Amino acid sequence: MEALALIMEAPEQLSLRPLLLDAPGDADVVVEIRWSGISTGTEKLLWTGKMPMFPGMGYPLVPGYESVGRVIDAGHDAQDRIGDWVFVPGASCFRDARGLFGGSARRLVLPSTRALNIDESLRADGVLFALAATALHALDGGTLPDLIVGHGVLGRLLARITIALGAPPPTVWETDPRRTAGALGYSVMAPDDDTRRDYRSICDASGDSNILDTLLGRLAKGGEINLAGFYSDRLNFAFPVAFRAEARIRVAAEWSPGDLGKTRDLVDSGKLDLSGLVTDVRPAREAGDAYPAAFSDRDCLKMVLDWSDCA
Repeated sequence: MEALALIMEAPEQLSLRPLLLDAPGDADVVVEIRWSGISTGTEKLLWTGKMPMFPGMGYPLVPGYESVGRVIDAGHDAQDRIGDWVFVPGASCFRDARGLFGGSARRLVLPSTRALNIDESLRADGVLFALAATALHALDGGTLPDLIVGHGVLGRLLARITIALGAPPPTVWETDPRRTAGALGYSVMAPDDDTRRDYRSICDASGDSNILDTLLGRLAKGGEINLAGFYSDRLNFAFPVAFRAEARIRVAAEWSPGDLGKTRDLVDSGKLDLSGLVTDVRPAREAGDAYPAAFSDRDCLKMVLDWSDCA
């Protein structure tokens, strides 16, 4: 079996060509993908070649870990999944390319346990489950934020989930005037317009490696900074300000499997709204233009590829 897939041959070199897939095992499902998202965090680092090396990293690779589609076939032990509409957080099923993420292909083979049933009515918004689960994971175990930095998709999800979990609406900082709109129940302002210096919990989704000194100066004594972005450069800060604040700094990693189910519960209950975050949908065959646009167009919050016209 083979499937049309996106392949990053090297940094900033993308192709769309068939790849051989592993045969499904007894506990596997075959998913026909309808939509896949482009991550402006991890995939941007892959695209630019700035991703730090770790096991499994290398080119050529199939990117993507934000896909939705229908189970069209399954192994002996997963036959009851046929017909399910699912979210797929990537796959490792390709013979001739690395499947470090592996979600951007017309068909995928993966263990049934990794395919999460979601409501089909979400349509392309379903690709947001990984990012929403990442936001939920970042908030878990700490003090819910009263300040969130960055009003991109991750920052918006952090704010929406904070409210969904019962906390007061946070303040959100955003320096780009084009991204200040779209708040749901919380306020967005430029940092220079905010005089407050007693935040108990600040969650940073900016990815700015030079932001720690600014955030430390806004903390209440004993406050916490939660680094929820991904930082390609070294982070550093002036110690005296952190010392006076008795600051705590926490690092949030990617979502864990249980976070996807918790995210689905919030969505299904109506507490978490995923609408209004996908701003651009392009045919998968236009991926060569969609990828750089996803990373450079400030009016693009979330780029999604539509696989429906791909055989």
